[in-house]
Formats: sequence, structure tokens, C-alpha cells
Amino acid sequence: MSNTLAAPSRWERFKNSDILYYFKKDKVAMVCFAVFLTFATTALFAPFIAPSNPYDLASIDIMDSELPPSWMEDGDDNFLFGTDDQGRDILSTMLYGARLSLTIGLLAVALQMTLGIVIGLTAGYYGGRVDSFLMRIADVQLSFSTMMVAIIVSAIFRTALGAETYAQYAVIMLVMIIGIAEWPQYARTVRASVLAEKKKEYVEAAKVMGFRAPRIMFRHILPNCLSPILVISTVQVANAIMSEAALSFLGLGLPVDQPSLGSLISIGFKYIFSGAWWITVFPGILLVVLVLVINLLGDWLRDVFNPKIYKG
Repeated sequence: MSNTLAAPSRWERFKNSDILYYFKKDKVAMVCFAVFLTFATTALFAPFIAPSNPYDLASIDIMDSELPPSWMEDGDDNFLFGTDDQGRDILSTMLYGARLSLTIGLLAVALQMTLGIVIGLTAGYYGGRVDSFLMRIADVQLSFSTMMVAIIVSAIFRTALGAETYAQYAVIMLVMIIGIAEWPQYARTVRASVLAEKKKEYVEAAKVMGFRAPRIMFRHILPNCLSPILVISTVQVANAIMSEAALSFLGLGLPVDQPSLGSLISIGFKYIFSGAWWITVFPGILLVVLVLVINLLGDWLRDVFNPKIYKG
């Protein structure tokens, strides 16, 4: 009778992994993850959690506009954080706005990651003129600020499609704008990893076996580059959310009838000095906390994947 040991399942390997061990030891990471999970869950189930639907015109009464939070004088118990200039419940618009901002952030990062991985793999694997050409394009784009590139691309799309069409497809447009503006971050990170990986024996063995370049790049090299990609993705989600908020604040993002965190801050900014500070302050606090916890999680992941500096 032979004694054979069953291979551990993925769940068992995850329970015994270093990343889960370090996560349990780091209280800041645990708190940040709990806060982010709370935001993500409430945003996902906003239609069921929110007191009202800010998109439903039948549930909005203009007579309820600019009501202060419920604990203040003249506040209404039906509107915990008050209402905006259109009579929409601030808490409801924040929940729906967080969902929209997270959706744009995640989709924009998915586009950035796709473009950056393909370009970075191609540049790092082939090298030579291909590498020089692709990296010079990335360098030129990186020489401009992300916001400047986003504003330029937004202006091009608005001119080409028209203001009405742009507003109709504003979410898709913002995903494309932010994705195009940020792909060089991924491309340079992936290229650096590929340059280190392609010299290793498993890549040479794959070449000897006659595998084609796309298979070697995507099935052999890419899995070994996932750690830096995961780290940069968390940071880029926060950057994408901030980019959407900035574009919406400048009037280049989502229209007024689609409340994201950025558009809510923009709407309330002109009322802040007239006393209706809650229209801007509460969405602003939510945006700051959301971006902060994502950035802290990104910093923690970066340290975990770099054992030389991680202390646990």
C-alpha cells in the first residue's frame, strides 16, 4: 500500500500563504480593507440601501432643495445628510456616486492594464527598435501630467462626437480617457519585469521547445510579473477615481444627472459659501477616505512583495 499525499487545495495554499499571514499581523491593512469592503458593498447594493433613487425624478421634490443635515436646525429626519440644489438626498447620491466612481475607476484600470501589459510585454520581449519606439511614446506621454492628457483627450472626444453624444456615453468616454492617460505606468512596470524574466532558463527552454513569442510572453513570462502589476493596480484605482472626480469637477466628466463623487462636489462647490456646505463636504470626505484606504492598501501590498523592506 503506497502512501500518497494529496496536493493541497487552492484554499489551503491561500490560508498558509505569506500574504495572508502578513495581512493578519498588519492592523492598518485590516482596517483599510474593512473600510474599502464596506464602501464597495454599500455602493454595489446602493439601489437596495439608499433611502431614495436620485435618478428617479418622481421621488425628487424641488421644495426639499438645500435642506441641512437632520441634526441641524431646519433639518429633516428623512434626509440624514441633507439635500442638494435639486432636492436629492445627499446620502443616496453619495451611495450611487460611489458606485459610479468605483465602476469608472475599475474599468479604467482594466483598460490601462490591458494596454500597458501588451505594450510592456512587446517592448521588453522584442527589445531593440520596437522597445525604443514604444518606450519613447510612453516617455512623451509621461512628460505631461495625467490631468493634462485627460483634458486633451476629453476635448478631442467632445469635438468629434458632440456634447450631446458625449454626455450620453459619458461613463464609457471617461473610462477611455483615463485608460488612455495612464497606460504608460503599466507598460514601464511590465517592461522592467520582462527584461529580468526573459534571461531566465525557463524562457530559454520555451524557445528551444519551439513555442511562439505570444505564448512565451503571455503564458510563461506574464504570470511571473503579476506581483508588481497587482501593486500598481491598487494605486491606479485610486488615481482613476481622483481623475474622474477632477474631470467632473472641471465640467469635463459626468453630466449633472449622473451623480458621481466628483460631480457632487462640483455641484455643491458654488453653494459652499452661501451656507449649504454639506452638498460638497460629505461627498468630499467620502472621496478622500476612499482614495486614502486604497492607497494605504497599495503601499502595504508593495511592502509585502518586497521582503527586503517589509518588517511585518
